Amino acid sequence: MSNAILRAEGVYSGYGRGDIISDVNISVDRASITTIIGPNGAGKSTFIKTVAGVVRRRAGRILIDGYDVSGMSPSDVSRHAVAYVPQERNIFRSLTVMENLEMGAWIEPRKFDSRVARVLDLFPALNALKVVRAGNLSGGQRQMVAFGMALMVEPKLLLLDEPSAGLSPVMVEQMFAVIQQVRESGIAIMMVEQNAIQALRVSDVGAVMSAGRVAMIGSASELLGDREVAELYLGTRT
Repeated sequence: MSNAILRAEGVYSGYGRGDIISDVNISVDRASITTIIGPNGAGKSTFIKTVAGVVRRRAGRILIDGYDVSGMSPSDVSRHAVAYVPQERNIFRSLTVMENLEMGAWIEPRKFDSRVARVLDLFPALNALKVVRAGNLSGGQRQMVAFGMALMVEPKLLLLDEPSAGLSPVMVEQMFAVIQQVRESGIAIMMVEQNAIQALRVSDVGAVMSAGRVAMIGSASELLGDREVAELYLGTRT
């Protein structure tokens, strides 16, 4: 049995008539973290949205745990134990924290109690915020709620689009610590992240996207130590 929870094979997708990503091939192993880095406009977010079913795939295959989900709607992709946390509009601001978590349990509402217990154990700060409207939370607290909603699906694969965007340095550290905890629980993670150095430090695999294609892929430690990657994408010199 393959260890890959996700296999993207020759995937093309985009908006309107043009392709944003072309011939993308990426695999994500179970209980691992893969981070995609690259310049703005490289197609990183488009790819992760394509896996989630938000952007329509034009060619190629997307396999989740061996099942071909190519062309499925976002809700049907979710039923294959995939959870997607977009960078923006990832919570219901008019609902309370607990109501948001209830919305996250839409696939199997009867399992709400056991799943919400796990989420609150992972994010203990949310215990005191259960009845607070999500729109009144800080950026870091809202991101916790968004993560919590995704985990209510009990996913095998978690897709994160810029999870540290807009967070304070302290919250960024906490967010990456939570991401590691999620991986340690057996969930695979694929994330797009501009905070490339910190993201690669907690990752198993790193991929560089440029002009809609995968320019490089390898272990995260290899990318961190690569002179060209350091100068072009990490803002450092080795």
